[in-house]
Amino acid sequence: MESTRIDRWLWAVRVFKSRTEATAACRGGHVRLNGARVKPAANVRVGDRVTARAHGRERIVEVVEVIDKRVGPPAAASCFVDHTPDVPPQGSEPAVFVRDSATGRPTKRDRRRLDRVRGR
Repeated sequence: MESTRIDRWLWAVRVFKSRTEATAACRGGHVRLNGARVKPAANVRVGDRVTARAHGRERIVEVVEVIDKRVGPPAAASCFVDHTPDVPPQGSEPAVFVRDSATGRPTKRDRRRLDRVRGR
């Protein structure tokens, strides 16, 4: 197979859970093919770069094999190369200003620290 619809390919390689979800993402402008927004009927070929916003995350994949039928996860993973950058773990940033709320009114020193954190 030389080419297939982008919504069908995204569903087949398990980027989206359903074909309807993939079609809606294309219509909503959340899918780009080689940097350009595409409609669901756009053709995808080997070597194309697809960027899709799926499940609150940006996925960047390169097409290695064109399929139009949904396959198992190991076979689907062999159809593309994932170029998505790693997501930093949440909560790894230290708290900049921590103040116990039960200590009453902030002191002048606490207020100045809080203003520095807020950028004032």
